[in-house]
Amino acid sequence: MKTRFAALLCAAAALMSTQAIAAEVEVLVGDLPPMVNKDGSGREAEIISTTLERCGHTAKFTIQPFTRHWQSFESGKGDAVATVPVGMPTAGTQTEPYVSYQNGISFLKSSGAQVSTLGDLNGMKIVAFEGAASIIPGLSDATGGFKSYREMADQETQSKLLYGKRVDGIVGDGMLFAEFARHLQEAGAASGVDASQPIEFRAIFEPTPYGMSFRDPAIAAEFNRCFAELEEEGKIAEINTRWADKYRDALSDNYMSY
Repeated sequence: MKTRFAALLCAAAALMSTQAIAAEVEVLVGDLPPMVNKDGSGREAEIISTTLERCGHTAKFTIQPFTRHWQSFESGKGDAVATVPVGMPTAGTQTEPYVSYQNGISFLKSSGAQVSTLGDLNGMKIVAFEGAASIIPGLSDATGGFKSYREMADQETQSKLLYGKRVDGIVGDGMLFAEFARHLQEAGAASGVDASQPIEFRAIFEPTPYGMSFRDPAIAAEFNRCFAELEEEGKIAEINTRWADKYRDALSDNYMSY
């Protein structure tokens, strides 16, 4: 009888432990459609939510301007923070890379620019996403050769500057630019620019890997394990390919191997 009672206690304790481990994880994410959309969908958002679900958790996304979400996490908000450059010091425990962005240069075809390397941007007016020079290897050393260089968080404004020919190129992820360009094209004349102009994207940088940081090291370890399982099963590749294919006309074969 004592043995059976002890077994029942152990089973109950195990159940309680499992229920305690399962959690709604508040993830601070950057406002970066189509990586993270307002409704919680998106290429990166789907990878995060799918991985946490495999671990028995659910993701609750809190969307903020890119880079501000890092600052919020450092100030104590949220359970986790996404899109953390590998090796960047953060609070909590950083995971292995789970997503890569393909940064490059987007420019008007009509400019006739021939761009295949970072050095080809010399003499050009360039705008980039906030924090680009500290994230993309080699960029900070090259900006001195540009005619002008500035960073801004508002990527729709970046797109308008390019279509309005006030800058020569945008440094950033090709899929992100393709999404903002789509919004401007749908807006038509109301956008204030001619977004029908053909664009070229060239992946002149190596893909940039990002990890997550979790306050709970146990969940960080779970995330690594569950992501590895999904990657082995081909589910991560399926998510990446499905989202990249939405923008294949704009990206051609320049967006990694997706």
